[in-house]
Amino acid sequence: MRLLEQFHLADRAGAEVFALSGGMAQRLMVARSIMHRPAVLFLDEPTAGLDPQSRLSMWEAVHELNAAGQTILLTTHYMEEADQLCQRVAIMDHGQILALDTPVELKRSVDADTVVTVHASGDPEALVTVLTGVEGVSSASAAAGAVMVNLRGGGRGTLPRLLMAAEAAGIDVDDVSIAEPTLETVFISLTGKELRD
Repeated sequence: MRLLEQFHLADRAGAEVFALSGGMAQRLMVARSIMHRPAVLFLDEPTAGLDPQSRLSMWEAVHELNAAGQTILLTTHYMEEADQLCQRVAIMDHGQILALDTPVELKRSVDADTVVTVHASGDPEALVTVLTGVEGVSSASAAAGAVMVNLRGGGRGTLPRLLMAAEAAGIDVDDVSIAEPTLETVFISLTGKELRD
């Protein structure tokens, strides 16, 4: 009963497994997998297909297990999940480990402290060429119909220079967003932007 309470399933103790929602079934799966107190708990994409509430509940359960001393090896395609749950992250591509470190250090490894995403009309590759030459830009690349621009040194004054360079080249900028590097930024920088099968 303790595990059912820990995974917020005590009120469903008598329910048939097939009657549980996807989130409840996932939590039950994790509860069953720790009943025998394994030295290492392997979780393969435990939040795939879950609604946001179930996903947060699963994150909470994983945090609690880890805080109690459980070693967990988690595979996920969700970079935010890896950032939130993992003390060390291995980025893999085609069966090879490309990077292994803490989330903070992996994000520091990207040649940027600010990532600007620029959506513009016209050829993204032409915009990459224009923006790569702007002072403060460490790199630029086209991805998913936008241009990702990596800035170093806080990017002070770089955003206006990016917009002026695009305008001078006759490229109309539709939208700009600014963020810190994420594990997704790291993943893309290590594996490339091509679609995967």
